[in-house]
Amino acid sequence: MRNDAERNESAEVGAALLRLRRASGLPVAFGGLLSGGGRFRIEEMTGTATTALHGLHIHSGNGLGGKAAARSRPFAVTDYHSSVVISHEYDAAVAAEGLKSVLAVPVVVRRRVRGVLYGALRQPLQLGDRPLSAALEAARELEQALVVQDEVARLLSVARQPTAADPVMWEEVREAHSALRALAHRVGDPALRQEMLAACGRLAAASGEARGGPAVSLAPREVDVLSWVASGATNAEVAERLGLRPETVKGYLRSAMRKLGAHTRLQAVVAARRAGLLP
Repeated sequence: MRNDAERNESAEVGAALLRLRRASGLPVAFGGLLSGGGRFRIEEMTGTATTALHGLHIHSGNGLGGKAAARSRPFAVTDYHSSVVISHEYDAAVAAEGLKSVLAVPVVVRRRVRGVLYGALRQPLQLGDRPLSAALEAARELEQALVVQDEVARLLSVARQPTAADPVMWEEVREAHSALRALAHRVGDPALRQEMLAACGRLAAASGEARGGPAVSLAPREVDVLSWVASGATNAEVAERLGLRPETVKGYLRSAMRKLGAHTRLQAVVAARRAGLLP
């Protein structure tokens, strides 16, 4: 049974394949991510007529996708079965699906190949620049999504750790809180986004600084801004990290300060921690 991270990754691969088909005009797209042992598994498909490709384990260097993974660059063939530039371990599955022209693009995250995306035709036609460009763009977007998911997983692991009195540990916890809130706005999966925000709430509550004073309610973006202000970021830096304009950041900060009864940025951070809004 797949865990949440694997399900999220599969969903991102599926979305990338749909983008590839839509932008390239290719009727078939499929792909998958590394499953261990230097191989990746075809798990997501769109436009296929059979299940012949599903679950196929592709070893690095073998076939078209394996070659793309091994060389960390895209490859395409006009007629898969007669091509002399690839090995033919997977001809039966490709033939069962009726594919002829096929391209394969590696998915590379932090200089490591994480998987391969394919696009294909059922006719032996030369694939032009449009399909290749679309496949490359889909792979780049998938790479960015995987980077975000990797960072979310790292930050959530920090959030789940027992808290400690160590000041260095608390700085890491506070940084994780800020980064998680910023990333939550970029995550498409509602369940994962909710888990991230719940983890932020646990981090804020774990600081022990909340004193049970008057309840203060801040808008999510006001908390986002204050969390970065607490780390020492300037308004310009906060704007860059949250994808906002500096003037918008100033507006959120002024609003938060007013609600917290604070006259300075430092007072606002201290008040937010006492209210259990920040770790």
